Amino acid sequence: MMNGRIDLQSELDVGTEVTINLPFHLPTLIEIEEEDPIENFNFSGRRILVVEDNAMNRDIAVEILEDSGFFVESAKDGTFAIEMVRNSEPGYYDLILMDLQMPVMDGYEATRIIRSLENTKLAEIPIIAMTANAFDEDRRKAFNAGMNAYLTKPVVIPELLKILNVIVKEGDRRNKAALENV
Repeated sequence: MMNGRIDLQSELDVGTEVTINLPFHLPTLIEIEEEDPIENFNFSGRRILVVEDNAMNRDIAVEILEDSGFFVESAKDGTFAIEMVRNSEPGYYDLILMDLQMPVMDGYEATRIIRSLENTKLAEIPIIAMTANAFDEDRRKAFNAGMNAYLTKPVVIPELLKILNVIVKEGDRRNKAALENV
């Protein structure tokens, strides 16, 4: 159904090797660079949750996102973010911008909990990591927690807007496909 392939090799008293290949496409940086110019991005009517413990960073992110047309809500750590998502209706938030290093509950744990919510529509909200850590290990850890994209601080605004645009467009494509299959 997913146009994938499963290969199985087994040898008595040696072991079994199972290989699963599924086609999965993540946009490359080149594809993101080729997206529409920033002035063509349309985020009006979209709602984003910014999760950031540093009040100044949170205020700056809110201002940038509001200037780009988003309705913005914010949370100061992962526990607040989880409650806000859990208490929202599916589709209320279009995406989440999540800091990774926060007191009380960090972004990794908050993302894992959001991904495990019973309501799959809430559990599938795209989550973008924001962090000052630019190491490959941190990037892998974020993706393993269930995040969809990874940005390093200080955030470069055109890069942020391009990634937001890619994620919003992908969400629109999935929603359109789901409606066509009803």
